[in-house]
Amino acid sequence: MRLHALFSIAVIMLFASSCSHRKSAKRAPSVPPPPARTVHIGDVERGIASWYGVPYHGRRAANGEIYDMRQLTAAHRTMPFGTWLRVENESNRKQVNVRITDRGPFVGDRIIDLSQRAAEEIAMIGPGLAKVKLTVIAPPKGEVVELYGVQVAAWSDRERAEALRRELSGKFPHVVVVPNDAAPVLYRVITGRSTRDDAQELMARLRAAGYRGFVLRLDLPKMGVSGPS
Repeated sequence: MRLHALFSIAVIMLFASSCSHRKSAKRAPSVPPPPARTVHIGDVERGIASWYGVPYHGRRAANGEIYDMRQLTAAHRTMPFGTWLRVENESNRKQVNVRITDRGPFVGDRIIDLSQRAAEEIAMIGPGLAKVKLTVIAPPKGEVVELYGVQVAAWSDRERAEALRRELSGKFPHVVVVPNDAAPVLYRVITGRSTRDDAQELMARLRAAGYRGFVLRLDLPKMGVSGPS
């Protein structure tokens, strides 16, 4: 009986030790990225680039856009959204211009995560990583500056959305109804079309007037918009 009891105690101690080891080996919680910094045309940064595609394709990027791996975009930890960069693969001198739309990468010493298409442009799909030179450049001619607004509500009933648009028009700027591109269709009531800071101020005004909402990035040329322009 004593031998059985000693064996049971030993098993319990071994299990507790195992659990304690697994608990101590857990990864620390991820640290949020540092705030965006100010950049200027001509600024240069060098480091390691990686790229991302599936399964992130179709998911929402950090700036509010839907990530499309076929577009020339990239993720950076601190550069402001909308910053344009010339990315040069220093092993083959191939270059591509990308727009920052997302945050990352958060692995090791990597400085930028390119979209799959951008990685293809500089021939780094196979290796997966490449030493690159980043140069801040001016946006391409005709490129629309990033615009922000406030989504006040969303309904499946378009008439209800249009009624709120009429209610808000005249009190708040540029009120539109925007259907989403998924099923079932929701009609989003969005107001404002300016900078992120202006959108934050607009959201505060809306809340003071008894409305709810959240700031989002606009891509109005691609939306089916109704209402005054």
